[in-house]
Amino acid sequence: MSKESKLGLSVLVVAMLATAAVAEMANSYTINTTANKTMGTYLVNQTGFTLYYFKMDPGNGTSTCSGGCVTLWPPFYAKNVTVPTGLNASDFTSITRVDGMKQTAFKGWPLYHYSKDMLPGDVKGQGFKGIWFVVDPMKFPPK
Repeated sequence: MSKESKLGLSVLVVAMLATAAVAEMANSYTINTTANKTMGTYLVNQTGFTLYYFKMDPGNGTSTCSGGCVTLWPPFYAKNVTVPTGLNASDFTSITRVDGMKQTAFKGWPLYHYSKDMLPGDVKGQGFKGIWFVVDPMKFPPK
């Protein structure tokens, strides 16, 4: 095999591996934690938007937020969750809601965004009506 052929083959192999890596990354979604002085540590999506739980959900993988609730509190869903050190990927599951939509749950509690959080790090939904809260993974599930 000539030097040019070997180089061409090497470039092809590297391109195929890079394509496979990009495809794998596209299929995974990282849930992170962040912290601030008021909230402590809490879950955020991979772009830094806060994830919430709904106190009225029973914590058994069932969502009770429907209708107008879903407009204000869109369900969070990620097909393949990856997590940083300190979190367990096995704590995250996918549920199918009554409306047929998929949703990610943490320790059985469905996760939501708050539609009025406009920037990464916003926690405008914290304590909303005494039933919506950020998810502190170290103090979860709620009691």
